[in-house]
Amino acid sequence: MAEHEYSATDITVLEFDAAVREWPGMYFGVGLDDPRLPIMLLSAAARHALHPATSVAEEHSLTSVIEILGGLRFRVTINQQHTWPDSPPLGYYDSLIGPEWWLLAAIATLCETTTVEMWCDRRGFSQGLAGLRPRATVQRFDPPTGSGTRITFALDAQDLPPGAEFPADLGGLDVHGPYCAAADGPGTVVIRDHRNDPDISTSSSGAFPTDRHGR
Repeated sequence: MAEHEYSATDITVLEFDAAVREWPGMYFGVGLDDPRLPIMLLSAAARHALHPATSVAEEHSLTSVIEILGGLRFRVTINQQHTWPDSPPLGYYDSLIGPEWWLLAAIATLCETTTVEMWCDRRGFSQGLAGLRPRATVQRFDPPTGSGTRITFALDAQDLPPGAEFPADLGGLDVHGPYCAAADGPGTVVIRDHRNDPDISTSSSGAFPTDRHGR
């Protein structure tokens, strides 16, 4: 039997959002059918906020808040210092999420809707997405003070195991991951669970959740 000769016709190129859904374990450490997926998505968001791309900030330097809003919705707010001269550059599929926040973009691919807001110098820009794909063009909005990025995720139940939800016990939240070797810094991640209102916070020093503070 003659050996098959591979050519370009044997290669399937997947777009970013399709690749995330095909191999979620590469991004979140678990598959779409794993009941741990919701907590792993929260962990991914927290880790990326503390360990952003070098073009954004140094590791363990940003402060951020992750809010569980109820159901399958959560929001990430990061004090990112924007430097764009007029408006944010567009990223994946002409959305406001660019490759510098690739892990947040990966989370968006599992969402029914995603809302992205960015602001600096009293200029605010927002956009609604279906997953990672824009539902509308970028719009102006009246922003908070300072400079930052805020993304609200509404996970698509069809991409998650039946009955999936964020656990009541957030002790499995990992804000550093297995390969973090960054030095101590001022970076802080605060977790706010609006389902029952306790505030659970961690900084970049120590280990979460044993002492609630970690660098």
